[in-house]
Amino acid sequence: MEGIVLVIILIAGLAIGGFVGYYFRKLFAAREVNSAESKAEEMLKRAKEKQSEILLEAKDKAIKVIDESKKEAEERRQEVKHLQERMEKREAAFDQKLLDLESKQQELYQKAEKVEKLKEEIQKIKEDQFKKLEAIAQLTREEAKTVLLKNTEDKMKDELVVRVRKLQEESSEELEQRSRDLLTSVIERCASSHAAETTTTVVNLPNDEMKGRIIGREGRNIKTLEQLTGVEIVVDETPETIVVSGFSPIRRHLAKIALDKLIADGRIHPGRIEEAVEQAKKELALDIKKAGETAVRETGLAGIDPKLVQILGRLKYRTSYGQNQLVHALEVTHLAGMLAEELKADVAVTKKGALFHDIGKAVDHEIQGSHPEIGYDILKKFGMPEEVAYCALGHHEDAPKTLPCLIVKVADAISGARIGARKDTYENYLQRLTELEAVANSFPGVEKTYAIQAGREIRIFVQPENIDDWAAVKLARDVANRIEEDLKYPGEIKVTVIREKRIVEYAR
Repeated sequence: MEGIVLVIILIAGLAIGGFVGYYFRKLFAAREVNSAESKAEEMLKRAKEKQSEILLEAKDKAIKVIDESKKEAEERRQEVKHLQERMEKREAAFDQKLLDLESKQQELYQKAEKVEKLKEEIQKIKEDQFKKLEAIAQLTREEAKTVLLKNTEDKMKDELVVRVRKLQEESSEELEQRSRDLLTSVIERCASSHAAETTTTVVNLPNDEMKGRIIGREGRNIKTLEQLTGVEIVVDETPETIVVSGFSPIRRHLAKIALDKLIADGRIHPGRIEEAVEQAKKELALDIKKAGETAVRETGLAGIDPKLVQILGRLKYRTSYGQNQLVHALEVTHLAGMLAEELKADVAVTKKGALFHDIGKAVDHEIQGSHPEIGYDILKKFGMPEEVAYCALGHHEDAPKTLPCLIVKVADAISGARIGARKDTYENYLQRLTELEAVANSFPGVEKTYAIQAGREIRIFVQPENIDDWAAVKLARDVANRIEEDLKYPGEIKVTVIREKRIVEYAR
């Protein structure tokens, strides 16, 4: 029974507990709902307040924009009104000016009519005056004009001549001054050495004992060397030095090379001397070629035939009035190149013409003719253009036909006119020695001739198979007589004829 009661009590307790729980849960739920609603109402209230504020601000801004727009519209209306007033004033002023112009135009038309009437009256009066003048002078208008012009021309002729002469003098002076300035500038830009060529070359010796070996027994070594090279070897008291004397630079250089070889080798006898001279000739030919190549390279020219370059190198051993011809050719080339640049001429053509303008002098002792003609033929032979070849032919003419040739002529004159560049006495001396050799070479049977001792002796080598001993004696007398007849010289000249027959055979 107690168990049932407990069960009933338990069931009742559970029911009461469930009811109480439900009640409290409903109470809490109501409170939460009231809290959410209050929050929602609060948020809605705030949103409405914010909306009111935004609407107020928007209304304020709209009012301000409306006010600014009204203000701008008012300013625009004022500006348009002002512009309209200005336009009205300008139109009124323009109308007034237009009226004034029309009035002035009308006045001008009236004045023009009056001027035309006056011109007609003046022309009529002028015609009447001309008729009266023609009747008085008994000349027509054209005849009177001719007489007046002739009188004026006669009166002004002297004044015109004087004026023209003065203008010509002023122009000539101005051109001459400009030419001087140009040439002075070119000369200053080209500095060259002008040490004159001499007729002697110094050979240094290792010791004085070498002098005796060079002379040889009874002078056979020095005689052989002089015969083979055509120079005079002077052995004096100057320590460790001998002098090679001769008017030909190429002969002196040949003898110097041979001597240097003999001194270096130490073996000095006639056979060895001949070998040294032959070797020296080969080295000299190579030196001539190198001199030509160096000259072409220094001037910056290209495309030159090697044979023509070798002929150019021969000018290293050619002088004119004491001036080395290769140095002269280089100087003329530099001067002509600068002048061509200043005068807007063809620089390449001018420099080639300048470098080879005296090429004929390299072979003029071998070929008949003047060096300009020889040079022209050489350049044409090696395919040089006509304008280049003409520089060799025309650089001594009074009025060259082309501008490059004229520039070469001027540059040639500048190079030769430099102080110390040339000496007439030296050229005359060389001319006398050359004439001496030419006289001897004109006889048949002569193999080679050398003028030595400053022209006081001439040595003639003859062909032994064509000239015997008696003919050699007669040749010496004939040469001496020819020199007496044809040449002028101070003192006396010794004529030496050398006849040597050499037979060589080899045993194998």
